[in-house]
Formats: sequence, C-alpha cells, structure tokens
Amino acid sequence: MRIGEAAAAAGCTPRALRLYEQRGLLPPPGRTASGQRDYRPAEVARLRVIRELLGSGFTIEDLRSCADRLHLLTQDPPPRCGAADAPEGSGSGVVGRRLTILDAEIDRLTRLREDLARRAFGDRAAFGDRAAFGDRAAFGDRAGADPPPYEPVPVTHRSPAAPPAPATP
Repeated sequence: MRIGEAAAAAGCTPRALRLYEQRGLLPPPGRTASGQRDYRPAEVARLRVIRELLGSGFTIEDLRSCADRLHLLTQDPPPRCGAADAPEGSGSGVVGRRLTILDAEIDRLTRLREDLARRAFGDRAAFGDRAAFGDRAAFGDRAGADPPPYEPVPVTHRSPAAPPAPATP
C-alpha cells in the first residue's frame, strides 16, 4: 500500500503517518523501486493500535517509550497489561504513569470546579447541593428556578488586517 492508502486504512493522514515514523513509533517501511513508501497489512494494524492508544489518552512520548512492544498489541486478542505471562516492564509502567497523570488532572479539575462553585454559589454548591443554584443572589427573580441556559456568543471572523466594523446603534 502507498502512504495515502495506508493512512486512510488506519484512519489518519499521511502527515500523521510520517510523524509516527519520524518519532520512532513505526519502523521505516519498505520502498518501491521508485522510492515510495510501501506499507504492509502488519504496519497498518500497528498504525491502528497507535491511533487507538493516542485516542485513549497516551502521548506520542508515552508510546515512544514502549515502541519496541507495540507490535504485541496487534495480536488477536491483544495481551492484557500486567498479564502474568507478559515480560517484566512490558508497558505497565507507561500505563501506571499515564493513570497517575490522569488522576492528578482529575483532582486538579475537581478542585477548580469546587472553587468556582464556591465563589459563584457559596459552600453548598461546591458539594453538589443543587438548591444552591436557585439562590436569589445568583439569579435574581429566578430564585428556585433552573440556571439560565447556555447562550453562545456570536463570533465574527475577520482577517487580522481588516479594519474594525463600524458600530451599529
């Protein structure tokens, strides 16, 4: 398969495929007589694994650290992380680090959410007390009612060099 066909089969772009090769996630593919990349089904299967792992929250750097074992995940069924027959350090370190990072981010976002709710609605809102969302101070005459719906702000796109539009009354 040529690069465009392989990329389409794996659900990515040729540019992404070149990036994965450049970063060491894919071994250099074979070449045709004219020098074009020539991908086999095994490489497309590996590309699919890479795309799935990136979609699961791993980074390219995470995958680089275990690139020599990515081919194992193309097996049907793939081995489980931490399986008894898996070689020691066969990726569970990467998974453990990613889980630790995700847990820290969840904690950070939870604290951020609680702080915002506390500032906006008082202590009751920080802990999920839905009655706090009906406070008169927050919604004036709508006390006890649902919060107002989200209303998107219209955005107009102009080129950076365009002069500002005249104000309309």
